[in-house]
Amino acid sequence: MQADTLTPTDTPRDACETWTREAIGAYQLGRLREQLDYVGEHSVYYRRLFAEHGFRAAQLTSLDDLRALPFTRKRDYVDSIGRVPPYGEFQAAAPADVRRIHFSSGTSGAPAPQYWTEADLDRWAGLYARYAHAQGVRPGDVYQCLFGYAWFVGGLGATAGYQKLGATCIPGGSADSERQIRSIFEYGVSVITATPSFVAHLAQTARSMGLDARESPVRHIMLGGETGASVPATRERLEAEWNAKCFDAYGSLEFQTIGQDCHVQSGPHLAEDFAYAEIVDDEGQPVADGTPGVLVLTHLDKQAGPLVRWWTGDVVVRDSSRCACGRTHARLPGGVRGRADDMLVIRGVNVFPSSVEQIVRGFEGLSSEYQIVLDPSVCDARTGFLTGFRLRVELEGAPLGADVAERLAHEIREKLQVRASVDIVPAGSLPRSTHKSKRVVREGLDT
Repeated sequence: MQADTLTPTDTPRDACETWTREAIGAYQLGRLREQLDYVGEHSVYYRRLFAEHGFRAAQLTSLDDLRALPFTRKRDYVDSIGRVPPYGEFQAAAPADVRRIHFSSGTSGAPAPQYWTEADLDRWAGLYARYAHAQGVRPGDVYQCLFGYAWFVGGLGATAGYQKLGATCIPGGSADSERQIRSIFEYGVSVITATPSFVAHLAQTARSMGLDARESPVRHIMLGGETGASVPATRERLEAEWNAKCFDAYGSLEFQTIGQDCHVQSGPHLAEDFAYAEIVDDEGQPVADGTPGVLVLTHLDKQAGPLVRWWTGDVVVRDSSRCACGRTHARLPGGVRGRADDMLVIRGVNVFPSSVEQIVRGFEGLSSEYQIVLDPSVCDARTGFLTGFRLRVELEGAPLGADVAERLAHEIREKLQVRASVDIVPAGSLPRSTHKSKRVVREGLDT
């Protein structure tokens, strides 16, 4: 692609952003060979897996050859940590070379860690800087991070990226709403990152303080941790409340931020120089652009904890055509369309029904029958985003102490970092199934 198809204000930060599709594919194949050779040598898990499938990195002659390997799922990752704690069998860097560890809830309810070396952290910051630049952020902008910093992956990664770009950074975190608003107005904050629900909450907080978010200096809002920025009605509402442009971001603990909107806002651009993306159907077969499927990712440039054919569970649609901004990396129009499993996203935290079940089963006197209830009482009235969940749990027999519901709610808050309202119901109250029990129940909601 010729550089003059881009406007002067939108010259890409990184040259790879405008490579031809052929150049992207050639680069990915070369990087895959190198990365898989590294993984096969340094990761116990993949060394064993490659041997079981008679696979060698040198045999890759096309990107399609990667399909000779099975998917890697979160259960595989969590189980490996149980076998070889605390780093697990996926770790491919020496512990002494690890510079950062972040955690999220695993499918068993135990924290699932991910690791970064110095080079990994620099790569991560570079991707954030790339995306911020594509959204119009420049050196001299004042950036306030409204993602959480404790344990989870959002805050530190975003801050490092905007700092790398040359912005002045304020690590605000996700609490103390009035102070966040005061800081935005006092320091001329032009860029914020947060979950959509927190951005909506801050606009309301500003009104309660006699201020108008539309009159704040904020002009760029990067949204992550929840769906919303790719939903037209939600985006329009937030943009109107702040008089600012909202940009959708896609990422995960395992792959950090690997997709964000450019200024055109036509769907997050995948970082195709950092990860190889497959979109597959329920049978694991590739689907064409424009067809919904599950996103499967493979690291192309990761030293600590690299993953091969990672089943994200996120349902997306890919568009590999050139964007109106001139960039050629594929986009995910509409962002994440749904989940291939029952995972819930509550205030940016991933919650699996199996994690809840693990906690419930730790309480004597409670049966294995439970329901996670989603109704208007656990949804933000303005945005519809989940703020928690209700939990119905059956007694196994005789009534328990009056404090069991409170203790169970406390345990959920401690282990999963989300709030739950617990109802203990008599034995036999919940419906039974001869097949799969319906663990997530929606009551009074449209979807």
